[in-house]
Amino acid sequence: MDELALNILDIAYNSIRAKATLIQIRIEDSVTQNHILIDIIDNGCGMDKETIEKVTDPFYTTRTTRKVGLGIPLFKQNAELTGGYLKMNSKLHQGTHVSAMFVKNHIDTPVMGNIIDTIITLIQANDQIDYEFVYITDEFSFEMKTKEMKEILGDVKITEPEVLLWIKDYMKEGLRK
Repeated sequence: MDELALNILDIAYNSIRAKATLIQIRIEDSVTQNHILIDIIDNGCGMDKETIEKVTDPFYTTRTTRKVGLGIPLFKQNAELTGGYLKMNSKLHQGTHVSAMFVKNHIDTPVMGNIIDTIITLIQANDQIDYEFVYITDEFSFEMKTKEMKEILGDVKITEPEVLLWIKDYMKEGLRK
């Protein structure tokens, strides 16, 4: 994938399939540290040690609709091409933590892409899931928690078109800094 936002979307969809109720997405984009760190943490069903060892193999998948699973292997390959890494920790019934580091100024580092649309797509995918999104740079940080938004909204669904447009504008303003 040529955009990090699409990698994040793919990994977060794994979390959705793992029946997570909370998905945390943390991005640290630092010029001074010359890295982009991406952490995706969920409280889903988790994986056993055997599955963790197989999951970076493109010919391993738990899906029945196809015989390959390219999301994690491509994310890992993209990170390693820049001199970075991908690490995974998971425990059954506790969740999974995927962490990737990209060398920021490396020629093979993909662009971030449209992270706002990625987050909006995830919110639309399942309004029962709470998302915590954090974006940190050398100059600013932005944090958004859908659980807090849902509490303020009360009976109004977070997936209502007007609410999604507001969230999109809120993210644009917060990330514009």
